[in-house]
Amino acid sequence: MAAQGTCLNHVSRESSDIKRLAQFYIEIFGFEKVEAPRFEFDVIWLKLAPSNFYLHLIERDPSTKLPEGPWSATSAVADPKNLPRGHHVCFSVSNFDSFVQTLKEKGIEVHEKTQPDGKTKQVFFFDPDGNGLEVSSGAPAS
Repeated sequence: MAAQGTCLNHVSRESSDIKRLAQFYIEIFGFEKVEAPRFEFDVIWLKLAPSNFYLHLIERDPSTKLPEGPWSATSAVADPKNLPRGHHVCFSVSNFDSFVQTLKEKGIEVHEKTQPDGKTKQVFFFDPDGNGLEVSSGAPAS
């Protein structure tokens, strides 16, 4: 093994509206804003306590050719039913059923599944920029 003591540091998402995206992650998952360095572009850094998981939101560079996400696509990729086999970030919550109810009350389109073992429930949905998200019940998968 080349790397030792490896752990996930952060996930970054680019956005044309990082304030809107930050508000979504604060409201839905309980992230907290933390101090971020000053760059030549806007960033917002968020932390999910007590896990020390960070989310870096970065102002989109309009000169790049990176795809914006499923919402800018014309195919069925924007359907949350496609997320189980697509790119997504997964969080686990202890209040799964009430969490899913909150998403629905906010008008967020969801796709619910249960893993084949029948023990773990999953919900798939998109953030406001079209980034795929999964939330599962119980402990994280190893």
